[in-house]
Amino acid sequence: MESATVDVFDVNCPSRAVMEHLSSRWGVLIQIMLLREGTMRFSELRRAIGGVSEKMLAQTLQTLERDGVVSRFVHPVIPPHVDYSLTELGEQAARAVNTLFDLIAGRWTDFKQAQDVYDKRKGEK
Repeated sequence: MESATVDVFDVNCPSRAVMEHLSSRWGVLIQIMLLREGTMRFSELRRAIGGVSEKMLAQTLQTLERDGVVSRFVHPVIPPHVDYSLTELGEQAARAVNTLFDLIAGRWTDFKQAQDVYDKRKGEK
């Protein structure tokens, strides 16, 4: 598919699925964790990302691997030792997502204040 024909707003465009994978709750957290920490094992990722189930982590890693964002390396040992890391494409995507994380962290009080104002306004009606 040529980039000129990519339209994530079109429900039938396959690029939309990639956008959904990269911006999903677990997809985002996996990308940021691997960007910040580097190569990690499955169990390390699971401990580091609060609230993710083993099943959801495995599914999300598979999806990101299919999209070319995450690379999976199985060491030939017993018990199996599997490492996950970002690909070059994944690192680029994760850096973009990390910009959003930095914005949220840097402006958290503004977000919280907006929520409080909204909640107060809605409570008055």
